[in-house]
Amino acid sequence: MICQDCKKQQATVHLTQIINNEKIVLSICKECAAKRGFHSPLDNVPFPLADILTGLIQQQLPPKMEAPPEAICSHCGLTFKQFTIQGRFGCGLCYQAFRTQLEPIMRKIHGSSLHRGKLPTATADESVTIKEEERLESELKKAIEAEDFERAADLRDKLKVIRESHLAT
Repeated sequence: MICQDCKKQQATVHLTQIINNEKIVLSICKECAAKRGFHSPLDNVPFPLADILTGLIQQQLPPKMEAPPEAICSHCGLTFKQFTIQGRFGCGLCYQAFRTQLEPIMRKIHGSSLHRGKLPTATADESVTIKEEERLESELKKAIEAEDFERAADLRDKLKVIRESHLAT
């Protein structure tokens, strides 16, 4: 959308005012907004993502404990320390390379390290299958932690059957 004032630049500021029950919408560029006296209180305030991540990582390490060995992405060569400084990954495989370091941070930020968003529109059978798979994965993890390997093997086999049937459809 082009600025309604100068009609030259892209509109980046969108203002809505309601005066006497009449709605006025104004889309203008940043420069025209400044001329009118509008400015964002967040202008010139950097978003300190790297600082936030570094703070969360430091909170995860107990005092007087050595830091874990430095994780490195095998694809792009980015180290976890570099990630915490710059605040962004080097490639898509960094998520896998730094998974163990990221899980506690994700739990702290989101309350979980697993995405629990909406499921795509699916039949009732598919939805039940997905929930059963999640339940079995959770039980498998608990069985492994409890060192109940017979139950873990049984759960692993059930998961394999569900996944194979899911791929076949």
